[in-house]
Amino acid sequence: MNDQQRNQIIRMAWEDRSTFDEIKEKTGLAESDVIKLMRNEMKPSSFRMWRKRVTGRVTKHRKIFEETQAEIRKGKVCLEELE
Repeated sequence: MNDQQRNQIIRMAWEDRSTFDEIKEKTGLAESDVIKLMRNEMKPSSFRMWRKRVTGRVTKHRKIFEETQAEIRKGKVCLEELE
């Protein structure tokens, strides 16, 4: 993996709009591989901040995101509950 590819994966991992599924489709790296890459490429404090940010984040997991969107449309979940 070259620097450009590595930087693209890191950028996608930080973005809320890029799910781990999309990262896998584009790069072939599973969520666990992305986590390993982030751990190796980032300072420990930055890695902890990123993990805290993405852990359980609805938008980083396509299936959870789609299920949540469906519940919102049905009126079962209020947007304030997700924050």
